[in-house]
Amino acid sequence: MSAAAQPRRPRIAAKTAVAVVFVSALFMSIMDTTIVNVALPSIGDQFHVDAASIGVVNVGYLVSLAVFVPLSGWLGDRFGTRRVFLTALAVFTLASLLCGTAADLQQLSLYRILQGAGGGMLNPVGMTMLLRAFPQEERMRANRVLMVPTAVAPALGPVLGGWLVDAASWHWVFIVNVPIGIVAMVFGLLFLPDFRSERAGRFDAAGFLLAAVGFGAATYALAEGADKGWGTAGIVLPAVVGIAAVAALVVVELRTDDPMLDLRLFKDRLFRATNLVSLVSGAAFLGTLFTFPLFYQDAVGATAFRTGLNTFPEALGVMLASQIVSRLYPRIGPRRLMAAGAVGVAVAVGLLSLLTPATSVWAARALMFATGFSMAHIFMPTQTAAFATVSSAATGRASTLFNVQSRLGPALGVALLSTVLSAVGTVTTGPAGTPSANLAAYHTAFLVAAGLALVAAVLSLFVSDRDAAPTMVRKPRAKGPAMVPAQSRDS
Repeated sequence: MSAAAQPRRPRIAAKTAVAVVFVSALFMSIMDTTIVNVALPSIGDQFHVDAASIGVVNVGYLVSLAVFVPLSGWLGDRFGTRRVFLTALAVFTLASLLCGTAADLQQLSLYRILQGAGGGMLNPVGMTMLLRAFPQEERMRANRVLMVPTAVAPALGPVLGGWLVDAASWHWVFIVNVPIGIVAMVFGLLFLPDFRSERAGRFDAAGFLLAAVGFGAATYALAEGADKGWGTAGIVLPAVVGIAAVAALVVVELRTDDPMLDLRLFKDRLFRATNLVSLVSGAAFLGTLFTFPLFYQDAVGATAFRTGLNTFPEALGVMLASQIVSRLYPRIGPRRLMAAGAVGVAVAVGLLSLLTPATSVWAARALMFATGFSMAHIFMPTQTAAFATVSSAATGRASTLFNVQSRLGPALGVALLSTVLSAVGTVTTGPAGTPSANLAAYHTAFLVAAGLALVAAVLSLFVSDRDAAPTMVRKPRAKGPAMVPAQSRDS
């Protein structure tokens, strides 16, 4: 058959293909972290497991994520982002189906580990594709699209999860991923472009083993520490092992020519500063999203579905602010936006410490909206500016590091705030000896989260608008000159 007679493969712009597939996968993987929590009581009831033991369903997933995130950068550079991303998507989708058909807790835990392996590679490789598909001057527009899954998925998870558990069964909180995954895979097979690094380097076996042990053990300790007690042997031992392995990892990676985690990238002041802001603000934000539902379910007595509805205004705030931030960013740069956003988060979350069961639900929803609105001023500038001074060849490795800290921040925030709740005590005894919710525990946790946001505001002042100038590009007017970088506004 001649070349002219061969069927032509459908084509679509690389930017569009990457955005569609990555947003779909990102939405699915982020929502999975919150939708499952709603189903844990039902899973425990069916498998006759108490609340303390059912947490293994999430712990195995989180540890698996921590192990596979560092590996993703090298795999994408070595085998191509398209192949690795679609493989990870297939693993995540298949594991979701297996989780929905699990016959016992052991099977479910094993399938969740497999799901974490796929999820751990999805975000870093997807981000690498996005950074390579969009030039720097267009990344703010790309990040505006990413705000949809980032904002909506965590808030939608409890709402959708509560409805699925009530209307059907816990199995559907996993099966709901399957159609999304299948559609994304088919679209990706047809249209997704491939991006390869000119030099992937040798596989860093020592770095991978140390990262797997270090991040895996540390994640386990952070996830279980508040429930099992930070002083117990089952937490102290993995914490010590994790810290020691991470310390050894730093030494080994700085001496390796082709490291699994290229820590030398942190010598770049813009990359270092934006990662620190992301780490601390992520801890504050996800810690708040962890504490707020607990307050409404345990202290107020609201259902999971109602709690999800109260949380959802956060997503609306992020989506609205993302449209505003994308227009302000080229004019004033990331530093002022990030600092103002972090202060806004601190104020909104600090005011959450005044909530009581008698507080109007609309006041709580307004504060959650304000929290999301303020966080968008951190999310978008951070993701846009972080890679402004990173070379194209180092994009995969930089994306891996960025995703490592983006996983670590929420884990630290949840661990810190859950420890505060345990230390203060969420239950108190009244004069008649009847137990009741101790509001002081939740209020203290909110204040700690607000404090983290203030730390993020201070760290934002070290972000340089001058370094981020390549991403600060204004759109040309209809008959105006070509796009030019906005002038630096560093003071």
